[in-house]
Amino acid sequence: MALPHPKEDQAYWDVSVLEAGHLVLPRESVIDNAQKDERRRLPVLSFLLRHSKTNQTFMFDLGIRKDWPGTIPPAKVEWHERLQLEIEVPQDALTSLAAGGLSPADINHICLSHLHFDHIGDPDPFTNATFILGQDSRDILLDGYPINPESPYPSDIVPNERTRYIPNDDPRWSPLGPFPRAIDWAGDGSLYIVDAPGHMPGHVNALVRTSPDGGWIFLASDSAHDRRLLHGQSSIACHPSFGCVHIDVTATEAHIARIRQLMEIERVRVVLAHDVEFYEEFGGTDAYLPGKLQSL
Repeated sequence: MALPHPKEDQAYWDVSVLEAGHLVLPRESVIDNAQKDERRRLPVLSFLLRHSKTNQTFMFDLGIRKDWPGTIPPAKVEWHERLQLEIEVPQDALTSLAAGGLSPADINHICLSHLHFDHIGDPDPFTNATFILGQDSRDILLDGYPINPESPYPSDIVPNERTRYIPNDDPRWSPLGPFPRAIDWAGDGSLYIVDAPGHMPGHVNALVRTSPDGGWIFLASDSAHDRRLLHGQSSIACHPSFGCVHIDVTATEAHIARIRQLMEIERVRVVLAHDVEFYEEFGGTDAYLPGKLQSL
């Protein structure tokens, strides 16, 4: 289960958190032992990474865009209404970048963990960025709205000419710690894209080296929507009215079990995309841009 040891003069990434909206939803929709009618305000987190040697910038997820109501396909609107979802965007990722003295043009790479509206943000201003997605995301976009009027995903989320889909048969996939499939994206052992099956097709996580001597952060996106799932205190909900937030519950449970194994390794911080506990500890601190999250 060990992670790769640092090399001499090991490269790493500084990680800054970005405020990117909030969601309020029934807890019954994500965990099986929530109290009836329990609702919780969840953060929507985006992350800015800066390479220690090249100064390349890499964003993981873009959160919710401020003008989201006019960008949601009808099929997704219906799902939001059924889930009784409340959405707040006092500050989006673009505003958070500006508060840290950066513009979208300063971003070199953007990895979208998956295609749900609260992760794709507004990609249009990022005119210099290469977008990175799991291969299965491509098939969803090819059949997206309005090509398919029933699709909950807009077909024009990312610019085709600057989007790289990681093939499912890419020879670079190899085991990493508890995970069967990961790619050394930077080629220097500093950033790994991790296959994260279960939530939806194309879902990926990121394991980021945060120091030259052994610190890591695991950006788990929507692998779980509540830390109680990571600690085995709750199970994934499949609600009679709300349904299930994961397409494949069995695969998601297996991936969560691997994240639990990862959490047993020293100096690894695991953060969910909607991590209430992380937000309560670090919200408003120097972990947010223009500051950075201190490595374990």
